[in-house]
Amino acid sequence: MGKYQNSIDAKGRMIVPAKYREELGYRCVVTRGMDKCLYIYPMVQWEKFMEKLAKLPTADANARAFVRHFYANAVEGDIDKQGRLGIPQELREYANIEKDLVTVGLLDKIEIWSRKEWSEAEEEAELSPNNIAAQMAEYGI
Repeated sequence: MGKYQNSIDAKGRMIVPAKYREELGYRCVVTRGMDKCLYIYPMVQWEKFMEKLAKLPTADANARAFVRHFYANAVEGDIDKQGRLGIPQELREYANIEKDLVTVGLLDKIEIWSRKEWSEAEEEAELSPNNIAAQMAEYGI
């Protein structure tokens, strides 16, 4: 959980917030997310996600595209002793990350957003108290 603001250095590395490092360990997977962000998965969660993807029907073109979106763009990453994680240029371009970013803890993964994309997504997704209550009822929460 939580939201942190930081930046990427000249070598394309971000500092993973200390709160997340314990859960991630020193090895993780970074891949394309949805909504123009990136996902960081702890290895255990990535393996669970891959098991689910492996069960999708290969005869279904949408399922194949879904698997490709995550798997073909995934890279294993090492978090160094200073807590830095390198983000490949291709993934930074996908998420429009140039310098400033936002990291968001989200259930089984971490999302990485450019601050600009995060601000726009927050504005779009802003729910009124009545809408929040309606969504909670709809989802049975």
